[in-house]
Amino acid sequence: MASRAVRGQPGKPKCHLLVFLISLILILLGYGFLRFRRLMLEDMEVKPSMAVRDPDGWQVVALPSMAYPQPEALTPSRSDVLVVTPWLAPIIWDGTFNIALLNEQFRLQNMTVGLTVFAVKKYMVFLKRFLESAEQHFMVGHRVTYYVFTDWPANVSRVPLGEGRQLVVLSVRSHARWQDVSMHRMEAISIFSQQRFRHEVDYLVCADVDMVFWDHVGVEILTPLFGTLHPRFYSARRKAFTYERRWKSQAYIPWDRGDFYYIGAFFGGSVAEVQQLASACHQAIVIDKANGIEAVWHDESHLNKYLLHHKPTKVLSPEYLWGDWLLDWPSVLKKLRLLTVPKDNQKMRNP
Repeated sequence: MASRAVRGQPGKPKCHLLVFLISLILILLGYGFLRFRRLMLEDMEVKPSMAVRDPDGWQVVALPSMAYPQPEALTPSRSDVLVVTPWLAPIIWDGTFNIALLNEQFRLQNMTVGLTVFAVKKYMVFLKRFLESAEQHFMVGHRVTYYVFTDWPANVSRVPLGEGRQLVVLSVRSHARWQDVSMHRMEAISIFSQQRFRHEVDYLVCADVDMVFWDHVGVEILTPLFGTLHPRFYSARRKAFTYERRWKSQAYIPWDRGDFYYIGAFFGGSVAEVQQLASACHQAIVIDKANGIEAVWHDESHLNKYLLHHKPTKVLSPEYLWGDWLLDWPSVLKKLRLLTVPKDNQKMRNP
């Protein structure tokens, strides 16, 4: 037995050497493969991705690039203006958002934005310019459906639209008084939100037609519910706000109440939230009419009452609607994004 053990000992070093060589080869092959794979990925610029479901099924999409300046907790984006409300809703000013990052985030949602506009009676004259400016500046790169409410469907201007953008004409009846035209807007938005918009778009933006988009207005405004600071009152005290002060009106706001004064020409949010807002304002208008009272600024007064009790999740600065009657451009406004069109109100509103 001892002689067999002695004869077997010389074979062990050969076995160890073979195992060592095989291990070394595997390590070198593994390192080479990993290096080759890394170089290939760099050349192909492969980005992180995720699966997203859309109407056509599941698709793999690239995640947004993370190459952007780091936000600094101790360095505010703007120190000259209020950038957040007491209820923690952001106030959107130039310099408070990264639009490239936001565009990528919203593209992952594969969403569509609806833009409603009322071109009724003489106000049809503003529609073509409104749509042309929207094509240049509104939600560029995203899917948009323009919903044009009008009493003259045959006269709607057909402007060239970009890919993924369409125009839908919706007939509404006219009214003798411009105030009634304005107030019935809430009724129409409420009805069509329930019947149609909720099936076709994700967000709904409501704008007056006598305006032009002057600069970028994009996904930074999108949120469940937004209102826009009135350019005349954004720096005023609440006692100067032209709220409805008669307690008999459903739009009544006491003198010691109120956050901001919101303009009725530009508001929006998710379809569900806008439908709820429009329905509430319409019902309040109907009650006021039954009681023989009309709010001082019509649907805008009711909008302000609603937003006082249903806080918007974003507030747009006056950049997003600046009046042509305001000649001064304060230093806090870095951009003017949406402008009213100069006009003769008496001529436009009278038959």
